[in-house]
Amino acid sequence: MTKQELIKAFYDNHKEMSDYINSLTDEQFVFSHNDKWTAGQQFSHVYLALLPFPKILPSKEFIVQKFGKIDRPIWSSDTVIENYFKTSRQAPQQFLPEQVSSEQKATITADLQKITLTIHQLLDQYTDEELDTLVIPHPLLGKLTIREMFYLMAYHATHHLNQTKENLK
Repeated sequence: MTKQELIKAFYDNHKEMSDYINSLTDEQFVFSHNDKWTAGQQFSHVYLALLPFPKILPSKEFIVQKFGKIDRPIWSSDTVIENYFKTSRQAPQQFLPEQVSSEQKATITADLQKITLTIHQLLDQYTDEELDTLVIPHPLLGKLTIREMFYLMAYHATHHLNQTKENLK
């Protein structure tokens, strides 16, 4: 996947989730089945998972100093997802959503749009080589290249969109 394809997939998948969430009634937005997260909580979680990126991506030098470069073969998108499913898939505490009311939908939507645009602009500043060599930590998978991280982040929105749809059946 080229850099532009990756950025597009990341952005489009988050927009698709946002559009779907915003098509829901207030009742659907807060509905929970079998103690599963509500659509609002799924939406909030996807946003919370993106919060670290605008802080870390602006400084390539910091990334190299703090985390270094990849020392293993680069994973394909499929390999990243396969390895993710081998983990506990339990989100760390800072990414767990609180209860979300329907009144918060517009705020989360605006915040998600803003952060995905910021991340899009930051990723544009990376070369393909940097995407494939610089690493940042993932709480479950350890060090991932930036490209691998965004394979996962593009998938992450789709995964939670599908969970939301399943919960509303």
